[in-house]
Amino acid sequence: MDPNKELDIEENFMKHAINRTLMAIISSILVLVLLGCATIIKGDKEPVYLSSKPDSAEVYVNGVFAGITPIRLNLTSKGTYTIEFRKEGYRSKVVQIDNQIGAGWIVLDALVGLVPILVDAITGSWYDLTTNNVNAVLEQQLIL
Repeated sequence: MDPNKELDIEENFMKHAINRTLMAIISSILVLVLLGCATIIKGDKEPVYLSSKPDSAEVYVNGVFAGITPIRLNLTSKGTYTIEFRKEGYRSKVVQIDNQIGAGWIVLDALVGLVPILVDAITGSWYDLTTNNVNAVLEQQLIL
């Protein structure tokens, strides 16, 4: 085989490898610039673990039945939630879950540009829930 032809094959292989690497880098940068940091990394939902003592309490989220403890729910980060635990023979327990803006997401978005700020603001991805774990201790009702 001609040594020049072998060299051309190696050169073409290296050019294609470099092109693929550059395309991957450029694509990654575009994703960061066109989407919000929190949207990419965290998303707009968070897992919330709800348990009770005693177990098997009914869980209502904003007045809607959501399941029986223990339960894991995926709640939207930009929402606020009133969680109520109910069990026959026990007093109901109500817990509030609020949200707060994660300052770290805003800083990351600001470093990348205006579009990520808008994306994360619109989707609510830069919000974090104030808690991701609630254990409700229910008090037994006194029957007179």
